[in-house]
Amino acid sequence: MPPGRVALFAFSKEASCFIHVLLNALDFADKGWTARIVVEGGATTIIPEVARPDHALNSLFVQALERDLFDGACKACSTQLGVADKVQKAGLRLLHEMKGHPSMAWYRQMGHEIITF
Repeated sequence: MPPGRVALFAFSKEASCFIHVLLNALDFADKGWTARIVVEGGATTIIPEVARPDHALNSLFVQALERDLFDGACKACSTQLGVADKVQKAGLRLLHEMKGHPSMAWYRQMGHEIITF
């Protein structure tokens, strides 16, 4: 099967789940896929944590950032959960195409398979 497009939507704020988002995005990209990470819901609160150099997931987070795998984080959720400024400071843009939230339909229209975590 030739490489395709995948959008990994992270909803869980648990580091044990977020590591799989990062690992899978990097793996897809290594295998020639177009991989995009979208951070939604409670997962927006983990971004300020993994952005800290002393966090166990920081090196994977930085690799994903450097490889431009993040599309961004939900503006509405980041704002509601009080982390919007920290999310932007960590290097992610705020997505708001669908009434303040990222649009899954847009990713489908662009040919991405959607995987949720």
